[in-house]
Amino acid sequence: MHDIRFIRENREAFDQGLARRGLPAQADELIALDEQRRAATTQVQLAQSRRNEASKLIGAAMGKGDKAGAEAIKAEVAALKDQMPALEARADELAAKLKAALEVIPNLPADDVPHGAGEEENVEVSRWGTPRDFDFTPKEHADLAPALGMDFETGARLSGARFTFLRGDMARLHRALGQFMLDVQTREHGYEECNPPVLVGDDAMYGTDKLPKFAEDSFRTTDGRWLIPTSEAPLTASVMGELVDESALPMRLTALTLCFRSEAGAAGRDTRGFIRQHQFEKCELVSIVRPEDSEAEHDRMTRAAETILERLELPYRKLLLCTGDMGFGARKTYDLEVWLPGQGAYREISSCSNTGDFQARRMNTRYRVAGEQKKTEFVHTLNGSGLAVGRTLVAVIENYQHADGSVTVPDALLPYMGGMTTLRPN
Repeated sequence: MHDIRFIRENREAFDQGLARRGLPAQADELIALDEQRRAATTQVQLAQSRRNEASKLIGAAMGKGDKAGAEAIKAEVAALKDQMPALEARADELAAKLKAALEVIPNLPADDVPHGAGEEENVEVSRWGTPRDFDFTPKEHADLAPALGMDFETGARLSGARFTFLRGDMARLHRALGQFMLDVQTREHGYEECNPPVLVGDDAMYGTDKLPKFAEDSFRTTDGRWLIPTSEAPLTASVMGELVDESALPMRLTALTLCFRSEAGAAGRDTRGFIRQHQFEKCELVSIVRPEDSEAEHDRMTRAAETILERLELPYRKLLLCTGDMGFGARKTYDLEVWLPGQGAYREISSCSNTGDFQARRMNTRYRVAGEQKKTEFVHTLNGSGLAVGRTLVAVIENYQHADGSVTVPDALLPYMGGMTTLRPN
């Protein structure tokens, strides 16, 4: 959520930020709407003040025996009372209109985010690892994995397209990946393990910028709650409305949860296989920090995600997303793309974003500055994948496959596999 005061004071900079997002200038329109809102609010305040003042004058007039004067003032008070609902309704209407306009405007990009219209203009920052040289033609996971326990047919029969039923060793490998990720993030990177609800209310979804713009991308229950698209929603919203003491920052939270996405805007993309599912698991990373620490925290979080890929010996590349490819709430985003030999391409496996104070304003989450009892500031929030479990499973299957259809378990996962070293086709 943007601060209208910032827009008033930085009209050109705001419109320049929107232009980098490929959006038209909106500052003038927003400021004009805000001026109407403030004028309507002033009218309400003046009417309230006059009504209170006039009410006191009635008694004074009666005390002087000025009955006619008292009656005239009573008539004025009655008229003001009749006018108040309309004045208040107008002020509320304009406030709601301004809020609705602000809440669908994306975050402004950081100064060092490259300008671009789409993913083709993302900037590659680094690469790690060398793709394996196969002595056979590697298969895509969708062709290889069914014989290993990735049952697409049963998933579709039970729940429809983009649901998968994992069996036996495949299910165990999937579980091992999630446990491994949690252990690394909690033991080595200082994240506090959480087990949050996977059903949340409107406030949590709104505060983490999923509503109202992306309602169609999520599933809603019959009682009005939302299945989380990622545990970013409950983890970040766990401080919603709070005034945090500076000594509690940084907060670093992680959770391994089921996630649910309707994929309303992804028709025709990755419909085959396990990459884009309606239900999946993800090890989420969330940081809540002071503004001056958010840039360094962004690098730290991204490094925590990279660690998982390196421990699994999966080649990957790191991209700095351009303005046209960033998510709605992000001011800066790094994507990690893992090498999939079956596809012969790098594919996204993690996205780590710094949202600045964009979400904090929506959640009204501040911190009290140490040594200054009355001074408060909005926190900065960050979120990232550390990692998406299903996509990591796909990467392991494709990178560790053999000509006979078997898959070697990465060394880092052996402690979680009960002595199993290889998945073999049925």
